[in-house]
Amino acid sequence: MRTSFLEYAYSVIYSRALPDARDGLKPVQRRILHTMAEMGLRPDRGHVKSARVVGEVMGRLHPHGDGAIYDALVRMVQPWSLRLPMVDGHGNFGSPDEGPAAMRYTECRLAAAAMPMTTSIDEDTVDFKPNYDSREMEPTVLPAAIPNLLVNGAAGIAVGMATNMAPHNLVEVVQALRHLITHPTADLDALMRFVPGPDLPTGGKIIGLSGIRDAYETGRGTFKMRATVRVENVTPRRKGLVVTELPYGVGPEKVIERIKTLVLAKKLQGISDVKDLTDLANGLNLVIEVKNGFNPEAILEQLYRLTPMEDSFGINAVTLVDGQPRTLGLKQLLEVYLQHRYDVVRRRSSYRRARAAERLHLVEGLLVAILDIDEVIQLIRSSDDGSEAKARLMSVFDLDDPQATYILDLQLRRLTKFSRIELEKEKDELEQRIAALDEILNDESKLRAVVSDELAEIAKAHGTPRRTVLLQSAGQPSAAAMSLEVTDDPCFVFLSSAGLLARSQSDETPGSGEGRSGHDVIVSAVRATARGQVGVVTTGGRVVRLEVVDLPALPPTANAPHLQGGAPLSTFLQLEGDERALALTTLTDQGPGLALGTRQGVVKRVNPELLARDAWEVVRLADGDEVVGAVELTTGEEELCFVTSDAQLLHFGASAVRPQGRSGGGIAGVRLAAGAHAVFFGAFTADEDAVVVTVSGSSTALPGTEPGSVKVTPFAEYPAKGRATGGVRCHRFLKGEDTIVLAWVGRGPAMAAAESGSPVDLPPAEGRRDGSGTPAPQAVVGVASPVHDRLVP
Repeated sequence: MRTSFLEYAYSVIYSRALPDARDGLKPVQRRILHTMAEMGLRPDRGHVKSARVVGEVMGRLHPHGDGAIYDALVRMVQPWSLRLPMVDGHGNFGSPDEGPAAMRYTECRLAAAAMPMTTSIDEDTVDFKPNYDSREMEPTVLPAAIPNLLVNGAAGIAVGMATNMAPHNLVEVVQALRHLITHPTADLDALMRFVPGPDLPTGGKIIGLSGIRDAYETGRGTFKMRATVRVENVTPRRKGLVVTELPYGVGPEKVIERIKTLVLAKKLQGISDVKDLTDLANGLNLVIEVKNGFNPEAILEQLYRLTPMEDSFGINAVTLVDGQPRTLGLKQLLEVYLQHRYDVVRRRSSYRRARAAERLHLVEGLLVAILDIDEVIQLIRSSDDGSEAKARLMSVFDLDDPQATYILDLQLRRLTKFSRIELEKEKDELEQRIAALDEILNDESKLRAVVSDELAEIAKAHGTPRRTVLLQSAGQPSAAAMSLEVTDDPCFVFLSSAGLLARSQSDETPGSGEGRSGHDVIVSAVRATARGQVGVVTTGGRVVRLEVVDLPALPPTANAPHLQGGAPLSTFLQLEGDERALALTTLTDQGPGLALGTRQGVVKRVNPELLARDAWEVVRLADGDEVVGAVELTTGEEELCFVTSDAQLLHFGASAVRPQGRSGGGIAGVRLAAGAHAVFFGAFTADEDAVVVTVSGSSTALPGTEPGSVKVTPFAEYPAKGRATGGVRCHRFLKGEDTIVLAWVGRGPAMAAAESGSPVDLPPAEGRRDGSGTPAPQAVVGVASPVHDRLVP
């Protein structure tokens, strides 16, 4: 019995439950992808019955029953299970609460992301082993050009051990890998600037980052997941909670059942109805109606506490490394994957070099024969048989057996003059290819550069924006401590570069020099009252009304607030199409009003003109135009500034722009060159501390994948020009750069953040006016000045 149990345990651990740290796949998943690749089920071909794929896998490689194979196939299709699905399914593959249809009813093919997992497998990049009956060979690991283990996570229960790994964002993981390639001694803090936390397929929020750091350091840690919920009017007289994202692994039916149980047991009060309005077009939409007289925020806290709308995820990073189960931290996981990719590229290069050398050898022999083709033909015609002809060719022209055989197999149509030119050209190309492959094989730095470039291409092709918001803490009082009525106290409203909104609990001015929100920067802040309203200026030229009381309140702190309790703007507002929020504004008829600048270089000053509606236009935009910047003026004497994509900066006084009505289209602000557009517009008081931040890059690169070059220059370096002129040069492009991807002008010191929300260190403000930038550690998506300086009257 002891022997049988040990054999069973060994089989479960190594052949079923634990993924390989190199390709992140369990054996059944690896066999499915390999079999589908051999069947030619590429993304550009039609779907086939899932039963056919299951039958091929079971008959050839995985004799453990069709149920286990189909279950693994289904999970690789579901977008709520994997961050980057590997199989493209057609039919009913289930939901978070229900199972899929039978395999005879569904169809599948490889997804686009699965192709890099199996590419170059026929070039001796990985080892193969016999299958269960030794009749066929199967790969022990896939080449895996995608870091699948971190991107898609894994879950499995073995004998005496288990694994549970969270999915991550592909672009962030690739950035960390490329940083580790150039900085092999990087510590965990440096890597977490690129990978701040998991990015779950279902979105939601992650509360508490300390558990994530423990998991990245030791391989074990726990964090809490929360649903994404917004408070809105579900009927003209009743508010409700609209759930658009649930914790990873939680379905809406499970939440509804739990809510109904609590309401019937009278453990949860204030809820009148629960409706599941989820559909394929709009995604998850769970509406929880709140009875009149109850505080929706207090009920939401009870739901977090009593239902699966808040759930825990325990990371236990147990994987197979060299055939042994090990618990790995973030850096170890990245290092194992990189070592695998080094081996794959090295073996692929050796294979390609060998094939190129073989072809070059044949081409050289053929060129020798073509130079004396008449003698070759005479020699062959005078031979009694093929063996004699081969021997005489080898003797007369000093050829070896493969070359002589290739010449004898030569077609007469290849004996033209043009054929000789083609052969000489092919010989030169083969010699260049062999030299390039020798450089990769002999130079470790070149090998690392190839791996880094291939990872960058993968991120461009398959990368997607982050879905999960990372929050340091909940930032909300308990439901019991939350009062039913919210008092109309003065406060501040904040908008961060990551799109988080929050309000403070007092009107005390934040501490000087603070502008970072824990993991991003605060790009807009205005004064308001808790039961008042503010406006959100969008790229579509609209002001959208926002109720301050709906925003999460931050805990009081001595310094500037951290938006660790903030919520995404989409929780409170539904913008149109590609419309984005730019800034906040106070809804008042007093003061100089708003200053707006558009992509086509138009500037406008306008008073918001409060209307009795939820949203209204403040500028008439031309076709294809959009607002790139909006600032609420305080004196009307500020400096207005444009920065264009071709690195021109223009600033002029706000007094040069005559205020217009709400329906006006603005006036010319900056003269644009052909093909250029404005990337920044702002208004500020010019002083000695103002700085200009410009980030250059390539116009063809996927946003967020290339860091680009950053330059910080004192604003005093740029002379003022008249409105509607071209301005002065503010950045010199390096090789491979042709555009300004981001710019910002304001009071220093400037603070920057990446797309993941992590801070980005900027160079000192010492750049020349027309100088070039320095390479950034990662892509910058937001820049702002300290909050205190923007709120002081």
